[in-house]
Amino acid sequence: MKFSIRAPLLAAISFASVILPATAERILQSTNLNICQENSGFTASLFNVVYNPSTGKANVNISAISTIEAKVVFDIDISAYGYSFLHTIVNPCDVNLAGFCPMVSGKLGDPFVLDVPKAGTANIPSIAYDFPDLDAKVRIYINATDGNQAGTSVACVEALISNGQTVDLIGVKWAAAVVAGLALASSAFLSGLGHTNAASHVAANALSLVSYFQAQAMIGLVGIPLPPVVQSWTQDFQWSMGIINVEWMQRIFTWYQRSTGGTPSTLITQVDSLATVSVEVQKRALDLYKRGMSMLPRSVVEHGSNLLKRANVQTKYGSFVVYGIQRVAFRAGIESTNLFLTGLVFFYIIMALTTLCVVAFKGFCELGAKQKWIKGDTFLEFRNGWRTVLKGILFRMALVGHPAVTILCFWEFTQNDSPALMVLAVFFLLALNAVLAWAAYKVIRIAHRSVALHRNPAYILFSDPQTLNKWGFLYIQFRASAYYFIAPVLGYTVVKALFIAFAQNSGIVQAIAFMLIEAAALVAAAVLRPWMDKKTNSFNIAICVVNFLNAIFLLIFTKVFDQPGLVTGIVGVILWILNAVCTLVLLLMLIITTGIVIFHGNPDGRYKFMADDRTSFMKSQSQLATTTELDALAMTARGEKPGYSSALDLDEDEVSNPRDSLYRGQGSGAGSMANNSHHAPSHYAAPHSPIDPINRTASPFGGSVASINRSQNNASPAGGLKAPPSPSPWQRGAGYDH
Repeated sequence: MKFSIRAPLLAAISFASVILPATAERILQSTNLNICQENSGFTASLFNVVYNPSTGKANVNISAISTIEAKVVFDIDISAYGYSFLHTIVNPCDVNLAGFCPMVSGKLGDPFVLDVPKAGTANIPSIAYDFPDLDAKVRIYINATDGNQAGTSVACVEALISNGQTVDLIGVKWAAAVVAGLALASSAFLSGLGHTNAASHVAANALSLVSYFQAQAMIGLVGIPLPPVVQSWTQDFQWSMGIINVEWMQRIFTWYQRSTGGTPSTLITQVDSLATVSVEVQKRALDLYKRGMSMLPRSVVEHGSNLLKRANVQTKYGSFVVYGIQRVAFRAGIESTNLFLTGLVFFYIIMALTTLCVVAFKGFCELGAKQKWIKGDTFLEFRNGWRTVLKGILFRMALVGHPAVTILCFWEFTQNDSPALMVLAVFFLLALNAVLAWAAYKVIRIAHRSVALHRNPAYILFSDPQTLNKWGFLYIQFRASAYYFIAPVLGYTVVKALFIAFAQNSGIVQAIAFMLIEAAALVAAAVLRPWMDKKTNSFNIAICVVNFLNAIFLLIFTKVFDQPGLVTGIVGVILWILNAVCTLVLLLMLIITTGIVIFHGNPDGRYKFMADDRTSFMKSQSQLATTTELDALAMTARGEKPGYSSALDLDEDEVSNPRDSLYRGQGSGAGSMANNSHHAPSHYAAPHSPIDPINRTASPFGGSVASINRSQNNASPAGGLKAPPSPSPWQRGAGYDH
C-alpha cells in the first residue's frame, strides 16, 4: 500500500530531476528553526546549518535560548513531501554534543562544527541532493529522561531542509520577459508596415501570455502556505508585477519613506548583512500566534492585529514569519515597506521607456526617408499619425500594468507605510482604473453607434485608423461582436486584486474566491469564445483551464480537506510541472508563429479572414491610391496629409449625422444634400472599399451616395423618403442583415 502512495511522487520527482541541471557541490541546509509545540523549552532566533556529505561535517550557527535542565533524548522524524521515511532516537551523550548532555538553561550562541557519521546519513536518497526546492523537514522532539518532566516532551523544534537547488532561476525570468516583449514589439512593427491582420494575432497571443504570467505571479502573492517549489516557480514571474530588485532604487525608496514620516522595515538588512535573525517563509507559525492572542485582553488583541497587518510578524523567540505578499518581497530581496513603490516605479519606467522608443523610432523613420535609407511610403501611416499610435501603445501598457498597480495599491491601504505612499496609492489606483474604464466605455459607445448606423460594430471600430490606433488595444483581440468583453476582463482583474490584497490573513477565503473567479472566467471563455478566431480562442481557453486547476490546487494547500502531507507535496510538484509545461508550450507557440509571420512574404496571408470581415475595414489607407483628381483636391482643401486620413471623431456627442437629419425630413432636395455632403467634416470620409475603390458602394452611414440621390429624386412633394437601401455586402457578411 505504501508503494502505491509513493509511486506518483517518485515518478514526478524522477521526471523533474532529469530535466534540471545539478550543481557541482551537493549540500543539505536549513536556515530557520521553528517551534512546533506550545511552551517549548528551546527556541532559536537564528539557525543556520549546512551539511556537506563529501566531508561528513555540518557547520552550525545558532542563537538559541534553553530553559531545560535535565537529561534528554532526541526523537527525530525526517520527512519529504509529507512522507516520513526516517525515524530514530538519538542520545546527545552518545555523540558528544556539547551543551546537550545534560541540557542546561541559558543562551547558546557559539558556532560549531559537528561530525556526522556516514551511518547516520546512509538512508538519505541521492535524489535529495539534486531535486529542486526540496520540501523536506526534520522534526525533533526533546524528551526529558529524568526530573519532574521525565517521559514528556519539553520542547519541539522543526527545521526545513533544502539542497540549494531551485527553479527560481534568473534565466527563466529573462527568457519569459524577452519573448513577451519581443512579441509585443513585433506586433507594433507589423502594424506599422500595414500588416494589421498578422499584427493583431501576434499582439493578442502576446497579451494573453503576459496575463498568464501575471496569473502565476498572483498565486505567489496569496497568503496560503505554498510548497517550496510553488513559491520558487511563481517567483519566476514576479517581474510581470513590477517586483524587481535594484539595490540603488531600494535605497531611494527607503529614504523617501523615512522622509515622509514612515518607518522602513529592516528585515532584509538583519538577514543579509547582520545575520542575526531567522525568517520562516511560511504561515504555519501564525496559528500559534493567534492562539496566544486569544488569551490576552481585547485591547491588546486589537493592537496585535494592527501589527499583524502592518509589519513583519515576529515571534516571541525573535524570528520572523513572512507570508503572502511579504513572502514574495522577502524572496526578491526587497523590504516589504518598499514593495509598493518598487512595483509602481517600474510600471512608470516602462511607460517612459516605451514613449522614448516610439519617439526615437519616429525620428529614425523621418531621417531615413529624408536620407533615402527607406522608401518614402515606408511606415507612412505611423509617421503621419504617430501621436495617436503612441496613445494607443501607452493605453496597451496601462492594460498590461493594471493587475500589478491595482494589487499593490490595494495592499498599501492595509500597510500604511507612510502618509505620502497612501496618497500615491489612492491617486494611481483611481487614475489608472478611471482611464481604462473610460476607454472601455468609449469602445462600447463607438460600437453601439456603429451598430446603429451600419448594423455592424466592426465598421467604425476597424475602418477609422485613429479609432483603431487609439482604442484598438481594448478590442482588437476579440471578435467584433464581443467588443464589450474588455469590461468583464477589467472587472476580473479588480476582483482578484481585492481578494489578494485584503484577504492576506485568510487563505481559505482567497482559495475559494480564486476558484469561483477562475471557474466563471473559464465558463465565459468556453461559452462565449470572444476572441478573434478559433486558434486564439483555444490559446486563451487553455490558459483559463490551467488557471482554474491552479485555484483548485490552492484550495488543497490550505489543508481544508485535512489531507495527508504526502498529498500536499504531490500536488505542489504537479502544479509546478503542469505550469512549466504549459509555459514552455505557449512560449514555443508564440516564438514559432511570430518568427514565421515576420519572415513570411505575406504575413496577413498566413491567417484566414475573420468572420467579422474586419480585414476589409482595416485596409491600410496608404495602400489605397487616390483614384481621381477630385479626391486629391478634396484632401488638399481639407488640409489632410496623404496616407493618413483624418479621424472619425466620436468623442463629441453633438456631432450631427447627415443621414439622421435626412430621414427626419430636414433635408429635402438634391441641392441641400449636395451642400451637406460638400461641407461634411472630413472625418466622416469612409474608407475605400476593396469592392469599389471609388467608394460608391457604401458610405460610413450605411448607404451609398447614389442610393441617397435616387431616393431623393423619387421623394414625394411632401418630403417623404423611401426606406433605406439594403445592407451592404460587408453588413450581410458579418451577419447583421436581419
